[in-house]
Amino acid sequence: MPGKRFFGIILLTAVLVLTGAGCGNKVEQAAAEKVTIKVWRVFDEDDTFRDIMANYRAIHSNVSFQYRTLRFEEYQQELLKAFAAGEGPDVFSLHNTWMGEYKNLITPLPDSLTIPYTEVRGTIKKETVTVLREEPTLTQRTLKKDYVDVVAGDVILPYQPNPKQPPEDRIYGLPLSIDTLALFYNKDLLNAASIAEPPANWTQFQDDVVKLSSIGANDEILQSGAAIGTSANVERAFDIVSLLMMQNGTVMTDDRGKAVFGQPNDARQIPGADAVRFYTDFGNPLKEVYTWNASQPDSFDAFATGKTAFFFGYSYHTPLIRARAEKLNFGIAPVPQIEGGRTVNYANYWVETVAKSTKNVDWAWDFIQFAARQDQVTSYLDAAKKPPALRVLIDSQLEDEDLSVFASQLLLSESWYKGDDAAVAEDAFAQLIDDILAGVDSEEAIAQAQNKVNQTL
Repeated sequence: MPGKRFFGIILLTAVLVLTGAGCGNKVEQAAAEKVTIKVWRVFDEDDTFRDIMANYRAIHSNVSFQYRTLRFEEYQQELLKAFAAGEGPDVFSLHNTWMGEYKNLITPLPDSLTIPYTEVRGTIKKETVTVLREEPTLTQRTLKKDYVDVVAGDVILPYQPNPKQPPEDRIYGLPLSIDTLALFYNKDLLNAASIAEPPANWTQFQDDVVKLSSIGANDEILQSGAAIGTSANVERAFDIVSLLMMQNGTVMTDDRGKAVFGQPNDARQIPGADAVRFYTDFGNPLKEVYTWNASQPDSFDAFATGKTAFFFGYSYHTPLIRARAEKLNFGIAPVPQIEGGRTVNYANYWVETVAKSTKNVDWAWDFIQFAARQDQVTSYLDAAKKPPALRVLIDSQLEDEDLSVFASQLLLSESWYKGDDAAVAEDAFAQLIDDILAGVDSEEAIAQAQNKVNQTL
């Protein structure tokens, strides 16, 4: 079990009993020192973390928590403002595509942590003693073995505190959950179109969209088959286009991390451009699969109100849909794949990490490792209704009505952006979509997008 690996191997470099002066008093002071860990996260309220924090305090009674949930729209601004004022959190969440941007504000995981523990010893005569335990931390080898593959590529980054020495890879954070892109579908609309099952591949998806769409005069969309094809009004258009690129064999970055998704392959084809053309066909009135345009509402709103049959989203969308439209008869299916192609899904998740400015490095990292343990993280996953990041927990969700699809896709999920400004990269993809819809040559448009992304890498 990953939890046991994190903490089961304990190296006691000092066992200092509180029976004398000198070093004993030093340990006593360490154990009695009040520590407050400030935790900043997005979306999840403190009730999702309540059990983990209570369980940590049960073995470290000197620790308390200040847990704050921030809105996504304000999170980055508030985070940078707090760090600039010297009032930032000890533990904070970062989106997996933000790791490069915030790397210089993170303290990577040390090789070991020294934490005081209070224990009751003795059989006949009980006595309370305090020990300092120096515990080895999670290794990169164990992380690669225990976590879904996508994690290592996002959280293991080069660390170079001394410019005179070569950089070394270090762990910069741990995720508690990983989400994957899935296909939400309106069962009533599919039933009315005599579509018995949601599409498993993109060819079937195209056929179903044609059956589900109703187009009026002047290309007016009376009923949309799918919310796909444009940029601004499609939630996570960047993710969908990235997924299509990866599925059709597009090489997103080279060995140096440079974006190459706009370059030709050995057959002198540009699969990245093919992927974007496929995506924008759904927003092109000249195409048979036309089903969406820029005048449509936001894709989530359109699906929740029954204006479109297919919507691409994540597990967090499920409760939002139910809250918005409790009577909507919808299902969730794996994201379509390219028939005969490479099976790939897209990963979207948050990473828990430790601020460089914290005065409680050991405590903060110890808490993150504790929260990520198998025996602790399950309480968070159950409360937040999210898929796991640990491989060992995937099977436990495969029968869950809401989470099974997302969990089943985890082992084949990938991400690619590791630059310094994810917002610029997303804007580049949005412009790429808009340019192709406006008639710009796809090869020219994707070359411009690639150049914009490379400016952030």
